Amino acid sequence: MIGAVRGRIASKTPPQLTVDVGGLGYELEAPMSTFFHLPPVGAEVSLLTHLVVREDAHVLYGFATEEERRLFRSLIRVSGVGPKIALGLLSGMSVAAFTRCVQSEDVAALTRVPGVGRKTAERLIIEMRDRLAPPPAAAGAAAAVAGDSPEGEAYGALVALGYRPVEATRLLKAVEPGEYTTEELIRRALQGAARE
Repeated sequence: MIGAVRGRIASKTPPQLTVDVGGLGYELEAPMSTFFHLPPVGAEVSLLTHLVVREDAHVLYGFATEEERRLFRSLIRVSGVGPKIALGLLSGMSVAAFTRCVQSEDVAALTRVPGVGRKTAERLIIEMRDRLAPPPAAAGAAAAVAGDSPEGEAYGALVALGYRPVEATRLLKAVEPGEYTTEELIRRALQGAARE
């Protein structure tokens, strides 16, 4: 599996680009969100990648951020959503905007993306709801998910233990308010889960 490429941009023709890595040219497809941040042709670039192996082709997809690649990988696991629709979604909205659409069940916003019909949008909302972390404003006790706070670290630990993001948030919200270390928060959240 090719996880990342770093080299010189040889050509850019959205959604495709070629990255020259030590004399070997890697052809990649990338969402517009990544294209907007690419340097000019001839400049150095580092991209995270995902390789899709099909019967008729091996296609390498490039992403500027880990969040984009993670969302792409989740999207292509949804029934009826292939890499082309996943690229369209990432080109049409940011990761945060997609998360908000799913959490608020905004079918209309998703159907504005080319290739996404009403049925696909509804399927995306149903299947992606539990795979996505809630937006920070809606996370309550896990409001600092991305930070180094005890709540954020506890949230990350619960997700790593196999709890879905929605479940981890709910368990942390159920902990009585107070000043806790990360370990205490995790212990109290797990105790709450055991009592359910």
